[in-house]
Amino acid sequence: MKLDGRRDFHEARWDEPILMEMGAPGQRAILTEAIEPQVAQAVGSPTHRLPAGYRRAQAPKLPELGQMQLLRHYLRLSQETIGADINIDIGLGTCTMKYNPKIHETFVRDPRFSELHPYQDASTTQGILKVMYETEQYLKAISGMDRFSLNPAGGSQGIFSNVAVIKAYHDARGEGAQRNEIITTILSHPGNAGTAAALGYKVITLYPDESGIPDLEALKAAVSEHTAALLITNPEDTGIYNEKIRQFVDIVHAAGGLCVYDQANLNGLMGITRARDAGFDLCQFNLHKTFSSPHGSQGPGSGAQGCTAELAKFLPVPTVEFDGEKYYLDYNHPDSIGKLRKFYGVPAVVLRAYAYIRSLGADGLKQVSELSILNNNYLLKKMEAVQGITMPWAPGKRRLEQARLSWEPLTQDTGVTTDDIDRRIVDYGFQSYFASHHPRIIPEPFTPEACETYSKADIDEYTGALKAIAEEAYADPDLVKTAPHAAALATPMVGDRLDNMDTFACTWRAYQKRKS
Repeated sequence: MKLDGRRDFHEARWDEPILMEMGAPGQRAILTEAIEPQVAQAVGSPTHRLPAGYRRAQAPKLPELGQMQLLRHYLRLSQETIGADINIDIGLGTCTMKYNPKIHETFVRDPRFSELHPYQDASTTQGILKVMYETEQYLKAISGMDRFSLNPAGGSQGIFSNVAVIKAYHDARGEGAQRNEIITTILSHPGNAGTAAALGYKVITLYPDESGIPDLEALKAAVSEHTAALLITNPEDTGIYNEKIRQFVDIVHAAGGLCVYDQANLNGLMGITRARDAGFDLCQFNLHKTFSSPHGSQGPGSGAQGCTAELAKFLPVPTVEFDGEKYYLDYNHPDSIGKLRKFYGVPAVVLRAYAYIRSLGADGLKQVSELSILNNNYLLKKMEAVQGITMPWAPGKRRLEQARLSWEPLTQDTGVTTDDIDRRIVDYGFQSYFASHHPRIIPEPFTPEACETYSKADIDEYTGALKAIAEEAYADPDLVKTAPHAAALATPMVGDRLDNMDTFACTWRAYQKRKS
């Protein structure tokens, strides 16, 4: 490895066929035992339980491979993937790509947990129900809220559930039709605007002022008797903490609206500030971010949803309760918004979060946030030495656990864009930072997040790669613009290849149709 932290890297590249194109009829990776006659006789044919319209006319075409061939296929694909455990994921800002302790994986893979079934009687699932119940108590202490639901299976579903509670609250007061507007901000989680629109609300979006925080005067102009709620993140993806947040809450409350603190990323605030202390009525955590669980590609996740006692009756069912002797799922909530999904949340993510909280304790969680802030500001200090990058808004003001930067000067000087740098950084052995900085209201954006996981040496290595790429851009722009050169995917997907339905295929059947 070079002195500035850069290391030589070349990713494995296999000309690997699609799984459906491999194997031969009759090959098997595993042989299953035949059903015992007594079981077959007692159960009968499972097909008769399906309506005729759901039964296949013929068996599906599935790949047929031997075990060795199957293992080789997936190991080769794994070598073409820059995963969280083999690279420094600082570039995936807003995602909080922290290290996930491997002992937590042993918990979720233990048969005593992994083989639980959601239809088991509660008397046989007291362990996981206790974990869920106690996780709620910890989240209440961390947020200041009175109740939590672990039903939502991801961040956007947690936001959706909050908006559904808002609607139920105003409907119960006879103001549902009147309060048809929700206010959010352009740099809050896009799920805020998306879920509000999905539930029929008119969405009003606030933009930042010159200090980088949402414009307070714009909020004053936006609130009215039609305001149902404010959905806001603090800090937003810029990393700038909104010191006027209590004023925002008070203005909305004065107009009769509710306030939701989207804390999908709480990594810089644990033990420092709480949602309820700022006056919020609801909040939402992504347990798979701050509280450490592997995540990506839309799952697995957990969007824990918290609220005040006044709103608790509207939470989705079931809730997890404890009567002093046993834990149980309670569906008896007549004012509830109902079920969000089958069963109850994503227990594997909850279990990991529970273990994370228990292992660190209150002091440890606060240290996580303090170290995240320290790491982020050290990273930003290193980035100041990189030619062609700026940090818009609030010059000289400290950021928290992430920051929104801009490659605009470099683009103007060289023609190299943030997307070009995104592809080139793969050649240095780092995961690309793709879309963690949308919407692009900052030109050529880039949003790093160091979080507590990374050492000083890790940050030096990562910033050293960016410095080297910037130098390449000024010396040989085409080298960067034609990247990646050492990656498995030599030709990047650009243009409309991912969203043109005439060329894109997400299933084998669709692929076959495209070929023909």
